[in-house]
Formats: sequence, structure tokens, C-alpha cells
Amino acid sequence: MNKIPGMNEADLRGKICLVRMDHNVVKKGKIKDSMRIDATIPTLLHIYKKGGLPILMTHVGRPYDKSTGEISISDNDSVIPIVSYLEEKLQLKGIVPELKPVGREGITELSNLTNSIEKLKTGEADFIYLPNTRWFKGEETKDDSSEIFAKMLASYADVYINDAFGSWQAHASTYSIVRYLPSYAGLLMQKEVDNILKVFEPKRPLVAIVAGSKFDTKIGPLSSLVRIADHLILGGVIYNAYLCYKYGISIKGVTVEDIAQAEKFVLDCTEHSKKIVELPYIVENNSIEARTVDSWKIHDVRELEAGTELGYVLDVAEANFELAEIKDMFNTAGSFFVNAVMGYTSLFPEGSKAMYSLIDSCGNAMKLFGGGDTIQDFGEYLPGTFSRAKNNSSYYFFTGGGAILDAIQQGSATGMKPIQALIEKNNKGDQRG
Repeated sequence: MNKIPGMNEADLRGKICLVRMDHNVVKKGKIKDSMRIDATIPTLLHIYKKGGLPILMTHVGRPYDKSTGEISISDNDSVIPIVSYLEEKLQLKGIVPELKPVGREGITELSNLTNSIEKLKTGEADFIYLPNTRWFKGEETKDDSSEIFAKMLASYADVYINDAFGSWQAHASTYSIVRYLPSYAGLLMQKEVDNILKVFEPKRPLVAIVAGSKFDTKIGPLSSLVRIADHLILGGVIYNAYLCYKYGISIKGVTVEDIAQAEKFVLDCTEHSKKIVELPYIVENNSIEARTVDSWKIHDVRELEAGTELGYVLDVAEANFELAEIKDMFNTAGSFFVNAVMGYTSLFPEGSKAMYSLIDSCGNAMKLFGGGDTIQDFGEYLPGTFSRAKNNSSYYFFTGGGAILDAIQQGSATGMKPIQALIEKNNKGDQRG
């Protein structure tokens, strides 16, 4: 039985609800895009409806240095902007407990949390928001400190709710914690999993579009995705590496390791290689930092001789999306899965804009978009189209691109480790509390 226990099954009345969100939206102390926060508000409101008392938490940025084990604490990755946003948006009062780090090890205790919980119980506060989970010793480690942190968190709560779809890594606050509390999926988590099923069981044909800056981080998901999809389009450095391998050319910025990964990918999926759709027109630029009238040119990769050395290839040209065979493929698609910004965003948006516009014109197809950069650039390049799309049932925007790719690599909509932990807990019938 692979049933995910949902928060609707939980008795929350009067209980302290520890809720893991994915509110990783703060850049240099400011909220870059509130979409991930907004998507979790129904879960927060439902906790209030059921009489629960919420303690919220999220990670922000990458303050943990894996090579040294040190944690850097800075206002740049504080949760304070998130708390301020929720207070203004919902007209609620939030508090962040003052917890002091121990040197470079991060925060090691939660003793001040008791006072905050009393304020929550008496109504002096509507919610507690813990400091950045990655400021705590044990959040990202694989040693005993992970269990110590998870137990410490659990000791202050009655119920755990995971609504952090985008936080798919097995960390203390997403995975280990489940062992110590009755645990449930939040409303957003359930909604995201339901929509991942549309990738695994799509309305066909399924056109999958994936881009990235490193092939080695995408080879696993791509190898699984090419088996699910009817057509696979690559973008970014992973497409450049593919072109280098297939055509024997070199592109500045593409490493020998990237090309080796591209070769491995192609050889691993030989029987599905015809599904890979090439966009022949590519944009070469002299620099990754500037675009001028004379700095770039368009090539047809099919006409390049082996051994050709190119500068930086920073986009697929918009002309690709005027090709009859590409337009026909898009117009007959039943579903799209898009985890891609086709161009080098600040310099060359034309390829992405043309692609998003063509997808939008395919009115009958299901359009599944994942990845913060993908969604943010869609909204920036085509704000009117994006605004309409958010209220269109043929679109769905996932809050976590990496989470979807991990699920695809695992071969299951519920394959991510934090979700598996919820399922295993439920299957054991260990939801007492």
C-alpha cells in the first residue's frame, strides 16, 4: 500500500503542529518570488481551521559548507522576510525565537522555544517560525547530529506535517523527524504528487523539455525521462554537450567531462535515441557577460564540420520554433513537461520566449512546468501569458523542479525519500500521538 497519509486524517485540535515548508525564496535578504509561500497558505489556513497551533520551518540558501562542516549565519538567508510577508498577507502575528549559534557549528539547542510556544497557546502569536533549518547543527549531516536535531524538534510538537515538496533531500527536518512524531503530508505536497502522476501517466504524446548547466546532475532523470516521453528536447549546457558529442564539434564552456556524460546518456538510451529532438539553430556569442550587435551569430548545427570550434552557445534560436516539424510536434502533443530555460537568461531570452509562446498556443495539451528559474523566466518574458496561465486548468506549475526530476529518476511519483518516510510510517500504523 503506497498511500500518503494526508493532514485531513490528523486530529489537530489544540496540538502543536510542526510544519516543514519550502519557502526558500530569500535572496540577499529579500523575497525574490513569493510563489512558493503563496502555494503553502492553504495548508496553514487548514491547520487553523482544524484547531492546530503551527510552528513553521524552512531552509533558505546554502549556509552549510559541506567541505568544512561550518555553518555561516547571515541576514541574507534569514526567515525574517518570509515572516513579514505572511504577517502582511494574512494579517497574523508571527514570532521567530532568538536562538544563538555555537561558534561555526550552528544552532544546537531550542530552549527559548518554550516561551514562544506559550505565546502561541495564549494567542499572543498566531504562528512561530523557526530560524533557517540549515542554521541548525544536524540538518544536512549524515551522522548522529541529524538524529539529535530531529528528536529535539519533535520534543516540542505533537504532529509533523511535510508541505515542502521542493525540499526532496533526506534531511533531518524532512526525513529523520518522521520517526518521532505522527506525520502527514500537507495540502500542497498532496497536490504536487497528484500532478507528478500526469508525467508518469500522461495524455500522449508527451513532449519533455529539460535544460541544465551540468550534465552529471541530469543524466539520471534524463535516462528515466526519455523512456517515459514520446519526444525529448534538451537545452542549455546539456544540449551543447550532446551536440559536441554527436557532431564532433567543440563549444566554449563545455568540458570533456560534460561530453563524456552526454556520450554515456546517448549510449544508455540507444533504443530511445529517436525520441531526442534536435533544435538545429543555435546562437553563438563571444562572451557570457555581454551581448552586442556584432557579438553573436546563428548557426545551423547540421552544416558544421567536425572539428569546428565555437564560442559560447547561449541559446537555441527562435527560428527553431517556426520549423514545420517542430510546430507539428507541439500542436499534436497531449502533454508537455517543461523544466527548461532554453537561453542564457539575461542575454538571450528569445528561444525561451518562442518556446513558451508555442506551448501556450497548444490549447488542448496539459502543460506541466517545474523549476523556479523556468517559472520565473516564463513570468518575466511573457507576463500576460503567464498571468492567464496561472488560472488555466491546462497548466500546472510545480514549486520544485529538482523534486520532480528526483521523482522521475526514482521511477515513481512517491519515490522521493521524504514522501517514502511518510508512507512507511503510515504502513506501520505508527501514527499515535
